[in-house]
Amino acid sequence: MAEAALSYSDLSRDTPEAPAPRSRTTLLKRLTDVVCLPSSRVNTFERAMTADLLVEMLNDASVAERTRTARRMCQLADAPNNLLRRLLLDEAEVAQPLLEGSHALTDADLVMVVMNATTEHRKLVARRRDLAEIVGEALLERAEPAVIQTLLRNETARLSQPTMDVVVAASRDELSLIPWVLRRRELRPSQAYVMFWWADAEARRTILQRFAVSREVLQDMAGDVFPIAAAEGWQDASSRKALQFIERRQRNRAAIDKSPFGSLEDAVRQAQSGLTREIAEEISYLAGIKPMTGAKILADDGGEPIAILCKAAGLPKAAVRAIWRGLRRPETDSSGALLPPLERVMITYDSMAVDRAQTVLRYWNWSLSSALTPALLQAIREGETEPLDGFSVPQRAAMLALGGEYGR
Repeated sequence: MAEAALSYSDLSRDTPEAPAPRSRTTLLKRLTDVVCLPSSRVNTFERAMTADLLVEMLNDASVAERTRTARRMCQLADAPNNLLRRLLLDEAEVAQPLLEGSHALTDADLVMVVMNATTEHRKLVARRRDLAEIVGEALLERAEPAVIQTLLRNETARLSQPTMDVVVAASRDELSLIPWVLRRRELRPSQAYVMFWWADAEARRTILQRFAVSREVLQDMAGDVFPIAAAEGWQDASSRKALQFIERRQRNRAAIDKSPFGSLEDAVRQAQSGLTREIAEEISYLAGIKPMTGAKILADDGGEPIAILCKAAGLPKAAVRAIWRGLRRPETDSSGALLPPLERVMITYDSMAVDRAQTVLRYWNWSLSSALTPALLQAIREGETEPLDGFSVPQRAAMLALGGEYGR
């Protein structure tokens, strides 16, 4: 089919185009008229026979003639498939009326165009109203930023969750996609929190405002499950992880007994003199997160995750500045005013409620640690994208967030 598409496009390269003989122009119009007749005046076999003749004549027709034929075909609900495909694989200018307005096209027709035509064709497909999920998945296979952005801007297109995973991953290298990804109604918290790591300050603010939700309903509904799980000794791993996400308490009380520090506040005070790896790990344990999550938070260039960590763990605002100082990051200018990065982080701390900050922190911890099964790690190292359907939500989030790091 790709060769067919190429040959059709070659038809337009005759330079200059000779004026079409009147007989050809007239016959093209007559054949098109017959194909467009209602079924009460032409039967299926007559329409198919006429379409075969029309396809042959289009090989010698000009771009203008082929475009006129395509416009006529837009009106048909049951246009002959061979004629449709002939026009769809023509130049984008010829295919445009059909790709934008024909109701006769099936998802199979659209996928065929996506797989065999040009980037311009794919952009036209991406603009179609009510685009099906399977077509959206096909459009992303070539990872063309212009096509992805066109698809994201199409509010009537339906995007599957695997498609959103691919789009979120693509936004790591094409940052211009992030604002459009954030507008999609299909975007899930797990995907948004992964994209947070490479998003700019404005996008991060949007993610926190939209997805930093309360867990109050979950806590009310699952309140009686905690004593049941405790009586069973927390033996069931899946329910234990889910309850860890839901529970109100953030700090790890058991970690205090093993820690060289008397409390999380004590560890933070020590950190401002110089944040070593050992202190960072203790802060993570005491705050109820894994060291991998803590390392990701502390290494983040923007700094907003530090504010979320402190707010979620019930630390005072001064703790944000203490950790900032321990990371040896500049705090003030010559006049003593906070520098913009630290000021932005302080605003993040003030704007977040404790419960909502905990939701964000636990999503990060869930996706960046609990999800890292051996199979996922192997997929990350190999840069695989095909197995995404087989992974859970946190596993896919971990693959997207850590894929670039593990791929090096």
